[in-house]
Amino acid sequence: MAQPRRQAADRPGPRDHYAEITSQIVAALEAGTVPWRRPWEQDKAGSGPLSPRNGVTGRRYHGINVLLLGMTGLAFAGTDPRWLTYRQAEEKGWQVRRGERGSRVFFFRKLTLRDGEVGPDTGGEGDGTRTVPVLRAYTLFHASQVDGIPAFETPSVEEASWRTPEAAETIMRNSGVVFREGGDRAYYCPATDHIQMPPRTAFAAPEGYCATGLHELAHASGARHRLDRDLTGRFGSHAYAQEELRAELTSCFVGAELGLPCDIPNHASYVASWLHTLRQNKREIFRAAAEAQRMADYLLGFHPDHAWRAAEEARRDETAEAA
Repeated sequence: MAQPRRQAADRPGPRDHYAEITSQIVAALEAGTVPWRRPWEQDKAGSGPLSPRNGVTGRRYHGINVLLLGMTGLAFAGTDPRWLTYRQAEEKGWQVRRGERGSRVFFFRKLTLRDGEVGPDTGGEGDGTRTVPVLRAYTLFHASQVDGIPAFETPSVEEASWRTPEAAETIMRNSGVVFREGGDRAYYCPATDHIQMPPRTAFAAPEGYCATGLHELAHASGARHRLDRDLTGRFGSHAYAQEELRAELTSCFVGAELGLPCDIPNHASYVASWLHTLRQNKREIFRAAAEAQRMADYLLGFHPDHAWRAAEEARRDETAEAA
């Protein structure tokens, strides 16, 4: 006897990745943890992990994927930044160990729909030609979960000169933003386009001064003659919360590249405003991470060696896509 056809209403709908990830981050913030900050002790981790990258292609992960991989304990297990899919490991003759749990990352692409076409995440038929974003989830495994993968060779100073103690100073100097010292607060002033910093002696270590300076430089990147973001939000406003979240993520992304700490203390009201913003819009953390990546790339571009490396990677990626 034929089974009755399952009603459309009974079929499980597509997973809402935006809501799932936002809920995960909100839960961490509610528990008192800022999930994108690295929890290792800098003096026990050497130069610290590099930004996550694919273990086969060498491509760096960007935006929300840097945040998601950084939230895993595996990302902080050592100095190996490599991640790869099960299939990539298999094609190389390596083996993901039985029972290992993968980590999700996402890739976006744009899909053009014409009249009458139904696309993923569109919720119905098209009423004209339009472009819709499509979010795809993939599962990655960290190199430490894979047997047979060669040991990772940490790049030398010559290969990654932006991971030297002087790198942050180089970026701050080449940015063209004026830094002034004095007082007990660190802030960027849009009206005068300058960054005010406490005296260097007020910081426990030079890394703290640099990390704070880069955080304020992230705000300065929003000036009209730079990346042109809205910097008019007052403390406690939605716009202020959005900008502060982007600067926070930017400092973490830049810190990962430079090997700097990113555990800058934040007032409890900042966390409360982030929670309010994320609860209002499930896509906000994705947008914030994408914008923070653009801000981080802009700041890292002020280091000549990093700018050269980024240009080489871009040319290599374009060549691979064209092949």
